[in-house]
Amino acid sequence: MKKEIGARIKIIRLSMDLTQEELASRIGITSQYLGQIEKGKNYLSIEKLKILCDITNLSADYILFGKPDNTNLNSRRYLKNLSSEQIEIGCDMLRNLAFFVKGN
Repeated sequence: MKKEIGARIKIIRLSMDLTQEELASRIGITSQYLGQIEKGKNYLSIEKLKILCDITNLSADYILFGKPDNTNLNSRRYLKNLSSEQIEIGCDMLRNLAFFVKGN
């Protein structure tokens, strides 16, 4: 189980284009400790897991058990390749669609 959790955390980190040092700093652990976690030799504490969930907008169920909750992860990957202008156009379209659906 440790190896699976570590592998998911590594995939999450890489999808966010973060180094071990950057993610470890955000979580509040050392990069060496994060390396051990990613290799399946250690666990995150509950407190640090919550911080990771908050940073990534992923559920603990996904991080711990691999339950599908990767909508945000996939969205980030997709949005990363868009310009700010493209994202703003998309948001405008969604606002207009919501307005239309509401019938206002």
